[in-house]
Amino acid sequence: MMPFSTRETSEKTNVKPVSVLFDLLGRSRAVDILWYLSSGTRTFRKLRDHCSPVSPTTLDKRLKELIQGCLIEKIPEGYALTTQGKDILEILKPLEPWATQWASMFEKP
Repeated sequence: MMPFSTRETSEKTNVKPVSVLFDLLGRSRAVDILWYLSSGTRTFRKLRDHCSPVSPTTLDKRLKELIQGCLIEKIPEGYALTTQGKDILEILKPLEPWATQWASMFEKP
């Protein structure tokens, strides 16, 4: 079982690794943290300010999960993307224009 996952990945459970990844990325503020770190290392305080409103407890939990998922790392200057974190953002970037257009369908006129 992946250390940050609440779901096992195996043929027995029929849960695919991509489902576990989406489970991690779908957690509160996870993608926001990754996007914000794409422009450089950030301290906990900077992340908290950027991700407001989020409780320090939730942010701390999310950071630990992203570290366990090898998408970010804790360094002396704060938090930074790992190579895997940079890679997943490159994969997700093309979805941004589509997601923006999709979200606009739900805006009130």
